[in-house]
Amino acid sequence: MNNKFDALKDDDSGDQDQNEDSHTQKENEKEKTDKEKIQNSTKRKAVVPGPGEHPLQYNYTFWYSRRTPGRPTSSQSYEQNVKQIGTFASVEQFWRFYSHLVRPGDLTGHSDFHLFKDGIKPMWEDEANKNGGKWIIRLRKGLASRCWENLILAMLGEQFMVGEEICGAVVSVRFQEDIISIWNKTASDQATTARIRDTLRRVLNLPPNTIMEYKTHTDSIKDNSSFRNTKITL
Repeated sequence: MNNKFDALKDDDSGDQDQNEDSHTQKENEKEKTDKEKIQNSTKRKAVVPGPGEHPLQYNYTFWYSRRTPGRPTSSQSYEQNVKQIGTFASVEQFWRFYSHLVRPGDLTGHSDFHLFKDGIKPMWEDEANKNGGKWIIRLRKGLASRCWENLILAMLGEQFMVGEEICGAVVSVRFQEDIISIWNKTASDQATTARIRDTLRRVLNLPPNTIMEYKTHTDSIKDNSSFRNTKITL
């Protein structure tokens, strides 16, 4: 009886090359499948409002970051330091998250809460942020919790009336002061940034003499700073 492996032994070099090509193709397909598996496992399940819940116009994600003051940060180390808390799609889901979060006034050290539209990272370099900037309001200690709540409720309730311009909001707890900021997509659109400023004054019930500062993310990238060298507006 013929040995079933004889045919393989008698192959000429052309067939051998064909076998090698076939083997390489299988390896490539396996690698592709493995990559797809990894991508699928890292894909987050879409968050949707529950039955009977009140949907928001956009999904939003809470983030938290904390760092050692005085230590310079690169965008890479910053990205590693920003932790995602969770995403919500409805008013009810927001309150479930928010009710379990520490209030900004009770945070210690150099900490930040970020609330951004889902898909936008709280980073200057993010595609949605890179041409934008932010309004900055410095608060004396004791006011951050109330102002943060008023700001994010206004943002979720679409009170700024500037289309898709709003990217997110940040509260930054520091040793001497607390800072809240709201980020928008297009720093060069003066009519939009002015409308955001005026809405911010209203929703936070700020005194008329409150100093408001604006800084483009391009400038932040240049001087590697969020709150230095800002443009001051009264």
